[in-house]
Amino acid sequence: MAMTPRVRKLALTAHVTVSVGWVGAVAVFLALAVAGLTSTDAQLVRSAYLVMGLVGWFVIVPLCFASLGTGVVSSLGTSWGLVRYYWVAIKLVITVLSTLVLLVHMGPIGSIARAAAGATWSGGELHGLRVQLVVEAGVALLALLVATALSVYKPPGRTRYGQRWQAGTVSAVNR
Repeated sequence: MAMTPRVRKLALTAHVTVSVGWVGAVAVFLALAVAGLTSTDAQLVRSAYLVMGLVGWFVIVPLCFASLGTGVVSSLGTSWGLVRYYWVAIKLVITVLSTLVLLVHMGPIGSIARAAAGATWSGGELHGLRVQLVVEAGVALLALLVATALSVYKPPGRTRYGQRWQAGTVSAVNR
């Protein structure tokens, strides 16, 4: 289903906006994770992990779902398609995997936020988890930057489905 130019631009604007927001929120999360790991100020460490719990659930999770949804809508409504080009399919895989990994890791993020909210928190606990949060946030930011680069550079190459679609051998039902 092809979108009108106005609807296509609206969908693309929504996708770019939420995707940039997702990248920015993950960058903030990474900064908080680094501050939480490296600071010797117990109050700053406590605050960083409390904010990370809020940012995770109320900013990053909604933005990742919004990015996934707007990306699918944008791709289905344009000639790029969802799986016609490798760069779009790879972006979809990155986004889906990033979303799944985020949801799995929201448990440990919630755990450290609850620990930081406890009256006995001194700032030195859960060192392994604190390191894990820095590494995972860094990897997440890298994955999102790769997806962004794919969107900008759009490397050539059609999938097998895309080749069949271009040749007109894909039935109208599958389009």
